[in-house]
Formats: sequence, C-alpha cells, structure tokens
Amino acid sequence: MTDTADTVPAPAAPAAPATSVFDAGRRATELAILDALRAVVDPEIGMNVVELALIKQILLGEHETEIKMILTTPFCPYAGSMIAQVKEQAESVVDHDVKVTLLAERWDPRDAGLMW
Repeated sequence: MTDTADTVPAPAAPAAPATSVFDAGRRATELAILDALRAVVDPEIGMNVVELALIKQILLGEHETEIKMILTTPFCPYAGSMIAQVKEQAESVVDHDVKVTLLAERWDPRDAGLMW
C-alpha cells in the first residue's frame, strides 16, 4: 500500500485580490453626460436619445471625449441636428472637446424597450 500524502499536490496559495479598475469620478462624469443627453429628443419619435438606446458608448479622455451613437434610421433627416445637440450637451459636462461618431449598427426598437 502506498502513502497518498506523497502524491497529492499541496493546495495552491490564495490568489492576491485583484485591484479595482472602477473609477468613481469617471463613472460620475459618464452618468452626468447621459443625464445631459436626455435633453436631446428625436423629433420624429418624441423620445430622447438615451431612452431610445441610441448612445452606445462614451469614451472619456483627458483632452477629448468620444460618444459613439446610432440613429433610428440610416437617412434620418434630423441626424445633423441631433449630432450637434449630443456634442453640445456633452460639452456642457466636460471641459474639453467632444467627438460624436456615428456607428453603422442598425437601431432595434426592442433595445429601447419598445414593442412596435
């Protein structure tokens, strides 16, 4: 009979706790931008760009912020106005330039909780 104590590996040392990458200040700024963007209303639907789930990403930078968004239709007649309003509202929160990038992604009303 063999001794199993020689063949069983020793338990691994507990892993060091991961450092948190959450930045409360950045998150507060993102939320403030989203709150400001609620003032940008799609005139055809009558809902704001946040409720419509048109804002896909906010990339905060030290010298520039980028907002990635989509439109409800590819040839939205209000695209220029809405993009300008998104830029203006976001710049009211941060003290640097904001770039708005349109994504090619198609809007789905279900993303906004709408069931048409």
